[in-house]
Amino acid sequence: MKNLDEDCLNEVNQYFNKNQAPSRGVLGTPQIIYSSRTHAQLSQAMQELKRSDYSHLKASVIGSREQMCIHPEIIKEESNSVKINMCRMKVKSHSCHFYNRVERQKVNPQVTEPSIVDIEDIVKLGSQHKFCPYYMSKELQQKANIIFMPYNYLLDARVRKSIGVELTNNIVILDEAHNIERICEDSASLQIKSTDIVLSIEGVTEAMKVLSSEAGDMGMSYNDTPPDFSPDELCILKQIFLDFEQVLDNIEIKNHSEGATFEGKYIFKMMADSGVTNENCGTVINLVDKLNQFMTTAGEGVFQKWTHGLSLFEDLLRIVFINVEPNYKQKLERCYKVHVMMEEGEKQKQSSNWLSKASNKVKPACRVLSFWCFSPGFGMNILMGQGVKSVILTSGTLAPLPPLITELELNVGFQLENPHIVKGDQICVKILSKGPDGQILNCNYQNRDNPKYITSLGRTVSNLIRVIPHGMLVFFPSYVMLRKCKDSWQESGLWASMNERKNIFVEPKEKNAFQEAMQNFYKSVHDPNLQGAIFMGVCRGKVSEGLDFADANGRAVLITGLPFPPLKDPRIVLKKQYLDNCKLKNREYLNGNEWYNLEAAKAVNQAIGRVIRHRHDYGAIILLDTRFNNSNVLNHMSMWLRKYAKNVSYVDLMKDLKVFFEGAAVKFPIGAVKPPIKKECNPVIGCKSANFNIVPSYKKNTGPNFFGNSTAKCSNSCSSSSEIEESTFQVKRRKITLIPNKPIQDDTENKSITKQDVKDYLIMVKKNLNVKEYDSFVSAIKKYRGDSEIQSLFQTLDSIFMSRSSSWHLMLGLRAYIREQHKQSLEEYILKWK
Repeated sequence: MKNLDEDCLNEVNQYFNKNQAPSRGVLGTPQIIYSSRTHAQLSQAMQELKRSDYSHLKASVIGSREQMCIHPEIIKEESNSVKINMCRMKVKSHSCHFYNRVERQKVNPQVTEPSIVDIEDIVKLGSQHKFCPYYMSKELQQKANIIFMPYNYLLDARVRKSIGVELTNNIVILDEAHNIERICEDSASLQIKSTDIVLSIEGVTEAMKVLSSEAGDMGMSYNDTPPDFSPDELCILKQIFLDFEQVLDNIEIKNHSEGATFEGKYIFKMMADSGVTNENCGTVINLVDKLNQFMTTAGEGVFQKWTHGLSLFEDLLRIVFINVEPNYKQKLERCYKVHVMMEEGEKQKQSSNWLSKASNKVKPACRVLSFWCFSPGFGMNILMGQGVKSVILTSGTLAPLPPLITELELNVGFQLENPHIVKGDQICVKILSKGPDGQILNCNYQNRDNPKYITSLGRTVSNLIRVIPHGMLVFFPSYVMLRKCKDSWQESGLWASMNERKNIFVEPKEKNAFQEAMQNFYKSVHDPNLQGAIFMGVCRGKVSEGLDFADANGRAVLITGLPFPPLKDPRIVLKKQYLDNCKLKNREYLNGNEWYNLEAAKAVNQAIGRVIRHRHDYGAIILLDTRFNNSNVLNHMSMWLRKYAKNVSYVDLMKDLKVFFEGAAVKFPIGAVKPPIKKECNPVIGCKSANFNIVPSYKKNTGPNFFGNSTAKCSNSCSSSSEIEESTFQVKRRKITLIPNKPIQDDTENKSITKQDVKDYLIMVKKNLNVKEYDSFVSAIKKYRGDSEIQSLFQTLDSIFMSRSSSWHLMLGLRAYIREQHKQSLEEYILKWK
């Protein structure tokens, strides 16, 4: 290094002691943030990472308190918001001994040495060493190369800030990105009911009584937790809630079934009429947050119904006033709609006193205020505005790409589309238009109540069980249809007949019940005394996305209908209108009807993807609805599926399935071991390992750099395969489209190293090494700068990293400081550690 004088080292020590996170730019190794929809999907990705050639990388996961908290008082609470506030107050008062041990345990080698730590690992370690897994995960992420987290943690600015996730100059991977449009819209949308406002008024009133030394009728006290607000502030806040309630109640709703819809700017009028403006919104938000925390700790379990309404109102304010700039407000007005509708409820008469818990009104029904965002680009722009280096979106069902790119408002640098890994003899795709009794199979709105159709569908499924081995999945378009078929089949005896051959499991909505059902399903599939099992689920449900039914767990998937969104749902109607308006201005947008049809196809594609999970897997895909013969419907199905889909009669279907499973059982025996992942890289596309598609920079400066300022999209149907020669590298055929970035200069050629660069690099090294190793590292570099003995430097590095092979990436930072004549030697040395 140019100058490792004492002044610079002293600055490093001061900088490090302030617990400031160093930049990774000097190393050229930005953090990778891997995000997916659920923790179950993240867990699968981490398991794949453990089995890959990149298992030496440091990886941590960010989870919720609900999943990570081990405090016995907090975990027994049912409300998530209560858990959050209780945790915050215990941390603030230092009364959580698990949190108090984090600082001491974060240097424990048993905690820091493991490379990849998922939720189960960190909870187990926390229980063993008595530290808080939730807060320890925040510490581990500081040194992680890859951070795993759900979408909402990444897209919600408030959550992102609370967990300390830094996006600047880092790489974001959004897996299962077919959900990203809806996730972006949902993260920027909110619903709040008039009953929530009433409960908020109750909470403020009770807090006013406590502060005025009255005995609150709910038994609140604040002996241990003095409030951080005054009675006057509570009076102002209560008036805001009363005014907001009146504004909501005074909105005229002519048609109760459809509700009333307003432009996005109407929300600012509602807020202004309630006394909340750009000037005081921050003060109001802070006051609501303080009151929420106070009631969480001051009450004895009675505060739960109050905190929910306060949290919702706070979230609404944060969305509306997230940015007060004129440009933001204009976009909000264009992308949002305010919708108010009635939700029938019992009449409730309130008392007339202003100090009562609610306003003096007779409410025949509850009003629901919806503040809906219809532009996924709105949320994505907030993410991209954080200085992200690259964003990569991957999924098996991203197509068609142009309207997706347009809606997300992204500037795409690369597009990569791969064929599926499986061959024709591994899948059997059939469309059945009529049941065994000749009844047309059509689960449209007009026919779904037809008892003849429901009976015919049941007989079809019952007969298919006879020829399909092991586990099978049956997906319905909605929970209503699933319940309707279940009731009818139980009444007719078809259900009992099916259950005699294969145990039937139905997708429950409760989390704990769902996990238990999945475990019992897997046991039944592999029970030698049974003929397998059936799992009945719903498209867009838990079973249809992210879960793995490899090999015998899923030998067939039956789709009983097209899962269109509810046509008359106000949000669906407004979304279609929004897209129709966008289509008039930009031809790249889908119109409302095209989007509506595509939503159903995406849900079907995801459900179908549960069956074929690796290159040696096989299974049948049976579409039990005559509408799948429609070319418009079929063209929205996954590309790899279309060419195999064939409409057949019931008799031919049974015969074809029998032949298919007999042949596949011989060619692909159960338990076939996956071949080892190949390390060879194609000179154009790069290498593929486990679930990660890695496209490295071109070696020449004239080529594109994948980690430049770009956004990459991958519509990838073979995320769990590695058969590169047979599929991924068919470059000359229409399979892959690459749109390169502008070439950028290799960072290693930059000789202008500043004092700040040196300081950042040393901070990174010091965070990863112990004191003795760090001193040896610095001394070795000083010595090299004096005598130019590269081999002596390598010997010191060997002694340091022999026991820390997972930290070899720190040597990458030496590239910029090693003399020109030794750079080739350094590259060869680093290659040895890789």
